[in-house]
Amino acid sequence: MGLPILEDLPDPAGKVVLLRCDLNVPLRPGAGGEQQIADEFRIVKALPTAKWLIGKGATVRMCSHLGRPKGKVDLRFSMEPVRRRIADLAPGVEVMENLRFDPGEEANTPETVDALIAGCDLYVNDAFGVCHRNHASVVGPPTRLPSAAGRLVVREVEMLGKLLHDVSRPFVVILGGSKVGDKIGLLRSLLPRTDAILVGGGMCFTFLAALGHDVGDSLLDRDDIELCRELLDSGKRIDVPLDVRCLEPGGELADAAGGPPGEGKGEVSVTGRTIGPGWRGFDIGPKTEELYAEEISGAGTIFWNGPMGVFEDRRFASGTETVGRAMAHCGGFTVIGGGDSARAIRMLRLDEEIDHLSSGGGASLQFLEDGRLPGLDALAASLGTPRPEVAGPVSRA
Repeated sequence: MGLPILEDLPDPAGKVVLLRCDLNVPLRPGAGGEQQIADEFRIVKALPTAKWLIGKGATVRMCSHLGRPKGKVDLRFSMEPVRRRIADLAPGVEVMENLRFDPGEEANTPETVDALIAGCDLYVNDAFGVCHRNHASVVGPPTRLPSAAGRLVVREVEMLGKLLHDVSRPFVVILGGSKVGDKIGLLRSLLPRTDAILVGGGMCFTFLAALGHDVGDSLLDRDDIELCRELLDSGKRIDVPLDVRCLEPGGELADAAGGPPGEGKGEVSVTGRTIGPGWRGFDIGPKTEELYAEEISGAGTIFWNGPMGVFEDRRFASGTETVGRAMAHCGGFTVIGGGDSARAIRMLRLDEEIDHLSSGGGASLQFLEDGRLPGLDALAASLGTPRPEVAGPVSRA
């Protein structure tokens, strides 16, 4: 694949390297009121590339966004908690302030690119989670500096590329999360290539409505009902829940606030595909769990994106746990596409049993649609090569 890798860079010794990472970690208030890191997954993923560069004698200048400050300085999204942790794990690495404090980051202005690369000799993109963004720090530096993909980006492309070109059958895709609209492109792209798509999470209620069922007060994308009906009528296999765990009218979900699962208020009941007035579905039911676990156990390749329910409330965590454990114990090639499903599998301490846990939710979904991302295209263009293909391993230029 035509992506430059670290070994393709000029000798980093004595050079300043701008290292774009994805340090967008969840934060929560600490005992003293200071923001604390709730999950270090993305920080840990950034270390191998940083340490390789340091070992080669480079000065590393990390940059990242954190949260959504909307182009303004907002100290709630300061990089300071991340900066402190990086100082412990990789001493000597500079961590720049939140890129999105500057409106020119998301607007990809030339002035922002100029400011970013000032004083830098080389650029490395190791932020797969934002490679689907046309942002200044992602697509700008490769047009100005010798550039390369970091270790994390290389692994993401190689592992996700297997889902495009090296699939063992049956190929089972599990899709959850809240909205159908967020995954329409992926559904249309994957449907001809999969043997089964298992639907859960909030998006399942739009599919149930498309089948003619009442879904109570559950999350529903009315504008996408007809689209779901077309997908269900496509002749391809799309499984929707047989039963659902529901919360009574007036019930409340737990507020986990980035911590371990809690428990809200109200009666929980298991229903079939039809949900009564005022009741809200928040997880797949036991019959569906059994069906999905059986499908997963016999799969040759599995891709999962999006939890099966609101797992932050332990009353609605069973579906996600069942899917996670079934994936961990199956003999096929397993990939989790970042986001909440990746967080759930780490909470279950099953992440070591998964072949690949992607660091980028939206980026992994877009990559699986057609194998390209703006950040990857920018790196490939820095070589003067055509856009990268995904058939085969990443190699040196």
